[in-house]
Amino acid sequence: MATINIVMVEPEIPQNTGNVARTCAATGARLHLVGPMGFKIDDKKLKRAGLDYWQYLDITYYENIEEFFAKNKGEFFYFTTKALHNHSDIEYPDNCFLLFGKETKGLPEELLLQNRDRCVRIPMIEDARSLNLSNSVAIGVYEVLRQWDYPELQNFGQLHNYKW
Repeated sequence: MATINIVMVEPEIPQNTGNVARTCAATGARLHLVGPMGFKIDDKKLKRAGLDYWQYLDITYYENIEEFFAKNKGEFFYFTTKALHNHSDIEYPDNCFLLFGKETKGLPEELLLQNRDRCVRIPMIEDARSLNLSNSVAIGVYEVLRQWDYPELQNFGQLHNYKW
């Protein structure tokens, strides 16, 4: 199976992280949580947002961004409102890493400047500051999966015999 890696750098809101965890569990994406985080991993709000999907989650924790980069190799894509490229204009390879910054500040500016060609944005109206973090992750994950034709995901449904 092809692999998508979702990286949350210094997440601050447990509900967003729980929602992202659920998206990762439902799509087979790996979740990487990079500290310091704005909550404890046993936070009730985090668990509630992820519901009963935790057993399906492949998750790794890191003390900081330096530890993350020391332990991971691959192609990294940095989601930011400051990027020149749209997220849908990029071809995502197997084992790619989609990085998302904390809710209040995004990814560190220095990191973005060092990786200008790998920065991508999700289009929105000019006056909008940003999308919700968990929504942005879902958009990124599903763009990659769309490009890969949804490998190993159930891509059909079945309506029961309801009378309309």
